[in-house]
Amino acid sequence: MALIGKLVVCGVGLIGGSFALALREKGEVEHVVGMGRSRAALNRARTLGVIDEIATDWATALADADHVLLATPVGQIDTIMTAMAPHLQGRTVVSDVGSTKGGVIAATYQRLDAHLARIVPAHPIAGAEKSGVEAASAALFRGKRTVITPLPENDPAAVERVREAWRICGAAVVDMSPQDHDRVFAAVSHLPHLLAFGLVHDLAGRANAELLFSHAASGFRDFTRIAGSHPEMWRDICVANRQALLGELDQYLGELALIRSLLLSSNGERLELLFEEARQARTQWGERDAAERKQAENF
Repeated sequence: MALIGKLVVCGVGLIGGSFALALREKGEVEHVVGMGRSRAALNRARTLGVIDEIATDWATALADADHVLLATPVGQIDTIMTAMAPHLQGRTVVSDVGSTKGGVIAATYQRLDAHLARIVPAHPIAGAEKSGVEAASAALFRGKRTVITPLPENDPAAVERVREAWRICGAAVVDMSPQDHDRVFAAVSHLPHLLAFGLVHDLAGRANAELLFSHAASGFRDFTRIAGSHPEMWRDICVANRQALLGELDQYLGELALIRSLLLSSNGERLELLFEEARQARTQWGERDAAERKQAENF
């Protein structure tokens, strides 16, 4: 028997589509219903076999639904939960994939307070520079982490359902408080995206932009890959987590000021030491990350 009978995916793009495909591949979902703003995208998802059915209203989508995944930009969550509320049934488990949790949880308490036992916030740490259902892959979450930020009111069985679904997708599941989640990802995800977008935007606006881009090579490609990410999604993430992100941006500006002062004084020795310390930290993290990915893939 499949873990999920009827799955509703709201936002059938890279993440939502990959979730459905991963569960399909393992035989752990029987029927997938897609919802979203773009009928063309939903038609494409059905053509690709990501979903079985398109729903245009929540009453139809939620009828006999076992599991709902909200895979839209976080800025849409409040509106979606408001629309869902009158039609949400007692046994349906709802989760999300938002990169920020504070706003999602606030909307949950405000809009779905009668269903708190079965609303389980989550965040898969996976993505790609491509967006849309065409980029979806059953392998996207293998060896990656998914963070669960359970609510005090959650039914343990609902939390376990969400954990098991992500484990089936190949993810290593960890728990974290919403506050810690938003602080951590402001530093290691949201700030890097902000920097990549900022650098590309700066260079693109220069008079010699064509010359600059024509000489950009692997270093530029690696650093700015994430600037190809979904602009609406990252707008919503940055605005929703702006306080933590502003703190991280200020911290980074301090680091840039230090580097600038070393350049101004031609302090090559101290600059090299800074680079060496960063290299060691990056190497150690890379080795740990590779080991954790391998362990998760063999789980």
